[in-house]
Amino acid sequence: MAVKAAVFDVDGTLVDSVDLHAQAWQDALRHFGKDVPFEQLRSQIGKGGDQIVPLFFDKDEAERIGEDVREYEKQAFRSRYMSRVQPFPGVRELFKRIRAAGIKTALATSSPRPDLDHNKRLAHIEDLVDAESTADDAERSKPHPDIFQAVLAQLDGIGPDDAIAIGDSPYDAEAARKAGMRAIGFRCGGFPEEALREAGCMALYDSPEHLLREFESSPLVRG
Repeated sequence: MAVKAAVFDVDGTLVDSVDLHAQAWQDALRHFGKDVPFEQLRSQIGKGGDQIVPLFFDKDEAERIGEDVREYEKQAFRSRYMSRVQPFPGVRELFKRIRAAGIKTALATSSPRPDLDHNKRLAHIEDLVDAESTADDAERSKPHPDIFQAVLAQLDGIGPDDAIAIGDSPYDAEAARKAGMRAIGFRCGGFPEEALREAGCMALYDSPEHLLREFESSPLVRG
């Protein structure tokens, strides 16, 4: 089946930010009395705050202070860590190659819109994106399918079978599967290869640059 759209996650997929988000979450949870090991938090990055907070607070606490915890993490990330985010090599070139093949490009992230706008500028792809969705556009973040469904709704004439999701975490692949989409995994986010395959990734690449090199033999071309 011909591919009509490539739908990319952003953090850990296009920009190197997974460790930095984990540090911001560690800061936020510590501020609210939870001392959580870095690696435990890192393994959850890729989900939105609505999915992370309930992992570390009971139901009553999450309802009472969950919004405050999420807001603290956002501000901690933007004030302490955002300036350290770097794009992975080859992102703009990959997007140009995809579009030259007649495939639309879209972004679907669990992060809020200001973070997405910042990352698009970093990766120099502001002019190469046909549609985008964030946590602000969905009731639930990944691994739920809402964010992918929101971006597909913006792509006229393109259904789940026509699109491939590309992300670095098993939560991307799980959300894509629930939305009826196929998934490609990137190793550059640092998640175990086995976890990516178990979540449903049909192919794995090291990075955007790696997918660009292997583009002609990739599922984006071969379906």
